[in-house]
Amino acid sequence: MLKILIAEDDRELRRLFAHVLIKNGYTVKETANGKEALDAMDGDYYDLIISDVMMPVMDGYELVRMLRDAGNNTPVLMITAKDAFDDMRLGILSGADDYMIKPVNVNEMVLRVQALLRRAQMINERKQTIGNTVLECDTFTVTTNTEVISLPQKEFMLLYKMASYPGRIFTRQQLMDDVWGYDTESDSHTVDVHIGRLRDRFRDNPDFKIVTMRGVGYKVVKL
Repeated sequence: MLKILIAEDDRELRRLFAHVLIKNGYTVKETANGKEALDAMDGDYYDLIISDVMMPVMDGYELVRMLRDAGNNTPVLMITAKDAFDDMRLGILSGADDYMIKPVNVNEMVLRVQALLRRAQMINERKQTIGNTVLECDTFTVTTNTEVISLPQKEFMLLYKMASYPGRIFTRQQLMDDVWGYDTESDSHTVDVHIGRLRDRFRDNPDFKIVTMRGVGYKVVKL
């Protein structure tokens, strides 16, 4: 049974989330802040985290940053009462995978949880599918309805990273760190060059496109 960790300081809201998730077949662990969530993860494995942003002791941003800095890629659904682009941007840049604004529709929350878990499973299987386009990690190939395209390793990894999280914004530095490594001597302009090549290759692809978020980075969106 899939296990979900909730980090939320509002007890009533935390209990509501837990009740709905348990009703949908998940095992749930409740914590009241980011520190408690990290402590819980020290002793157990969780398939997904639902985290509030504003919490005492350790907020959601810091929780996610610490997880990602430690190499932990557990999917995170971030929830906040703040309805502002800057807050969404901070959540995404800290490493969250999806974002919901309070008041939360719990039925929508369950759908988002299901989508994040499916996406994580596909990543573990080393295959990603967007519409009729299939990305195969083991061969660095992208298969469409009409052809099989073999990509250079860095181009494939760049596309695969973004395609694994459709709609999520990645900064150039995030992509550099994940694809080229922290100690690379290349600069962020390298990402722009590879993005340009990918756009040329998949300009007519009917399943996805690469979108520039001016001043922030890039994302893959489904068509």
